[in-house]
Amino acid sequence: MIGDEEAVGVVLNRLRRAHGQLAGVISMIEQGRDCKDVVTQLAAVSRALDKAGFKIVATGL
Repeated sequence: MIGDEEAVGVVLNRLRRAHGQLAGVISMIEQGRDCKDVVTQLAAVSRALDKAGFKIVATGL
């Protein structure tokens, strides 16, 4: 179904975004960046994963 393909695309984009953000968090920690900045980025990763999870549940993937 086309709708399923669209939903898969949306979920994959969200997961790829979260993957990139998580790589950024790892890099920030390795660089010794400020705790507040790291936690802010980690919260963004968490929200991206939440949105991907909600989309998976909502579409029944």
